[in-house]
Amino acid sequence: MTTETETVEMWNTYGRHQLARKPQSPELDRWDWGIPDTDPGMEALGDVNGLRVLDLGSGLGRHAAYLAARGADVTAVDASHAQHQRAITRYPDTPGLHLVCVDAVAHLRDADPYDLIYSVCSMPYLDPNRLLPVLANGLKPGGRLLFSALHTNSGGAGPSAEVTPRPEILRLPGTTEDHPVGMWVLTPQLWEGLLVQHGLTMEAVTAIDYPKPDNHVSYRLYAARRPQQVPSPPRTHLHRRTPL
Repeated sequence: MTTETETVEMWNTYGRHQLARKPQSPELDRWDWGIPDTDPGMEALGDVNGLRVLDLGSGLGRHAAYLAARGADVTAVDASHAQHQRAITRYPDTPGLHLVCVDAVAHLRDADPYDLIYSVCSMPYLDPNRLLPVLANGLKPGGRLLFSALHTNSGGAGPSAEVTPRPEILRLPGTTEDHPVGMWVLTPQLWEGLLVQHGLTMEAVTAIDYPKPDNHVSYRLYAARRPQQVPSPPRTHLHRRTPL
């Protein structure tokens, strides 16, 4: 099994656990990028009214529903069947919200380009070498990508300097059960290099730290854009043969 396949299975375990528990998670009253009550919030996205938006790794779907209520046409994709079931149970018929259980890369290959693609803490579960080659073409020219990614975990371990996954801990809510799950926890320099390599322009990187000093968890919010015009590849000059 690949790291991503194992991750989907782990999120299926998480989703089935939550379906059995039926927790009463409130609707979002304020946008967050992984740590509640921290900045930036909705302002990082700007006005989404009328935009065609993709949520990568949408989970329960609360962030996607939040944007749909503000006039966006949101497609929310998640590869976990159990997480998808949680979302459609919660949002069976929400105007402007389309919940799809599918691999993100497969979806991006087939879908028309979006005005905005975002991900709240989910992109590090996907191999960037598989995702990023299709992501730039999944944006319209001038379209934006925003995603939050783990930078420092609760144990104080910072990002990796290589584009390889490492095990992080996913705890089932209401239990003491910890499960390892593979994540690409990368330095901002690595993320920027990968984004630029695949045709995007980095616009901003924002630190999002846990407000309590005894908690080491820290995220980074990355904002990138697909250029309005993709530069043409350099022209090659043909060398004419000198007649013999």
